[in-house]
Amino acid sequence: MVSQFGNSPDSFNLMDLQKFLDIATIAARTGGAVLKSYWGKLKEIDEKRPGDLITAADRESEEKVLATIQRHLPNHAILAEESGGASLGDHEYLWVVDPLDGTTNFAHQYPFSSVSVGLLIDNQPAVGAIYDPFRDELFFAAQNLGAFCDQGGDRQPIHVANNQTLDRSILVTGFAYDRHKTNDNNYAEFCHFTHLTQGVRRGGSAALDLAYVACGRVDGFWERGLSIWDMAAGIIIAREAGAIVTAYDGSELDLSSGRILATNEHLHGQMVEELAQVRPLTEQFPMRE
Repeated sequence: MVSQFGNSPDSFNLMDLQKFLDIATIAARTGGAVLKSYWGKLKEIDEKRPGDLITAADRESEEKVLATIQRHLPNHAILAEESGGASLGDHEYLWVVDPLDGTTNFAHQYPFSSVSVGLLIDNQPAVGAIYDPFRDELFFAAQNLGAFCDQGGDRQPIHVANNQTLDRSILVTGFAYDRHKTNDNNYAEFCHFTHLTQGVRRGGSAALDLAYVACGRVDGFWERGLSIWDMAAGIIIAREAGAIVTAYDGSELDLSSGRILATNEHLHGQMVEELAQVRPLTEQFPMRE
């Protein structure tokens, strides 16, 4: 299927992209308002599976975000974390929604969570909005329209940091909910980069991690075990801010792989090289039954 956007960024219809971006930002803020209304007031915290939490805030935020998208674009497909929906690869326009990225943080009243709303066009990230309700920061971008951060009505363009060496950098990563049961974790990578850099942080919201790469607060981000809704919005925001976003080995990013590397042009090759050297710490950290 060939869309009006084609395969070249130059063929994107900028008026449509701006419209979609406006809808994404409205939806993200709407979800964020729900999260603020639940802050400190959760009565129940459930588990979809061990270590993977869900709350009433997740459900209501998703309901409001999806309603916003469907009201404006009823013919567009949606894939959302809690309610599921369309599949990757089947639709020209696919909205990908994480109504509360960082549920564990939120449940413990640790204020580092976000609402992530992305749009894939022909399976490629084209529009993204990530809203942090605690700092009232909205990160947003669309293909060829640049990347921005709006805090309290002050909208500013954002760009990745210009750090050129790992020994002067600070990185960010995360650990999947099933990290204690699978060898496919990044414990070894965390230790490896901790020794090479000025620090590695673990925030707990992959969407915000990508946004922080985009605005230069951290120099790079890598993670494995992610879902598409963790990444979709952040990928286009980071790319529009000047980041290189790829697979671990520097090849084209596969959204279904769960693995991502995002950093500036100077550090990208260095991180690819270092990731290739890391081996799992299965002996030091045996998996639980």
